[in-house]
Amino acid sequence: MKNHPVLSLATSRKLGLLVALIAVAGLNSACAPLVVGAVVGGGAMVATDRRTSGSQLEDQTIELKAGARIREQLGSSAHVSVNSYNRVALATGEVSSEADRQAVERIVAGVDNVQRVMNETAVLEASSLKSRSNDVWIGSQIKAKFLDAQDLFSNAFDVVVTRGTVYLMGRVTEREAVRATDIARQISGVNKVVRAFEIISEDELARLQPKQKD
Repeated sequence: MKNHPVLSLATSRKLGLLVALIAVAGLNSACAPLVVGAVVGGGAMVATDRRTSGSQLEDQTIELKAGARIREQLGSSAHVSVNSYNRVALATGEVSSEADRQAVERIVAGVDNVQRVMNETAVLEASSLKSRSNDVWIGSQIKAKFLDAQDLFSNAFDVVVTRGTVYLMGRVTEREAVRATDIARQISGVNKVVRAFEIISEDELARLQPKQKD
């Protein structure tokens, strides 16, 4: 199974480095963890997504509304990012108290179309620039490994990294979930891998694949 033209190891490493450099450039003003979705290959953006177009739009709206409401209600004391995949909202980052942590969950749950909240925020000081830079590097390495794997569709996964913990999101089969988790665990600096997948059957995956033209 292949989801992209065969790329050399050197090429994929360059892609990973490019992702890391772009992300690091914005870290000074960012409190959000690294999120790696689609990748660039062959001069075009890989846009295949196993969500419907409506779900993709809803996820983007959830992220924007949740982020704005958290900033409005908790202010600068909360350094929280919300990433949504197929209406499952993952909240990560740092808050100043347990009350704020509970408030994050309540705020995100109150956003339209959110079906489930994964509240992974922690009562800690905001992560340092060094920690965020390390998260960027970890995420880029994981995505590069996914790109190299001939038995995975790399653009089917969203990778969220915060303080060395990796959250994997996507609509994938159990086989893909196990493979992706094993790859992520092998990356230097990864403390833990949390599976936030929506598991689908192999038959459903086959139906989702684009039809091959003769």
